[in-house]
Amino acid sequence: MEIATIGAGCFWCVEAIFQSIPGVISVEPGYAGGAIENPTYEEVCGGNTGHAEVCQIEFDENIVSFSQLLDVFWTTHDPTTLNRQGADSGTQYRSVIYYHSEAQHQSAQASKKHADTHLGLDSRIVTEISPIANYSTAEDYHHNYFKNNPNAPYCQFVIRPKVEKFKKSKLEK
Repeated sequence: MEIATIGAGCFWCVEAIFQSIPGVISVEPGYAGGAIENPTYEEVCGGNTGHAEVCQIEFDENIVSFSQLLDVFWTTHDPTTLNRQGADSGTQYRSVIYYHSEAQHQSAQASKKHADTHLGLDSRIVTEISPIANYSTAEDYHHNYFKNNPNAPYCQFVIRPKVEKFKKSKLEK
């Protein structure tokens, strides 16, 4: 098993998409990259900890590769907006790949370069690529948020359209 940690805006959206990929064992919402250990959701949302909302993805590399997960990452959010995804604004919503090894670092750099030149985006990719630091899991009520709250307005108007768009891709279960 291998671990990937990515941030692509709200972790509820990331979790809902990546849970449906064959070879993904688990997806855990959390916080990473900040200056303190074990911040709360309120502290992260305050914008002063330096943490990003992320998902830590455990996956079987014999079924899905890190590179394939990054392909999903690039196409399920806007990696060209700094500290924003849709209406969600702040450094906690930044586009980020936290690597766990030098191999992941090199793969993320190559994937970013390829995406920047081949996705036909209107702007350059601003995604941060950094070593994993100060990761902690989010509070329990954030876990499986879309599955547990499918009728909540945010789920209906933000998460569901992203999940539906992703269902048209070849990696969805």
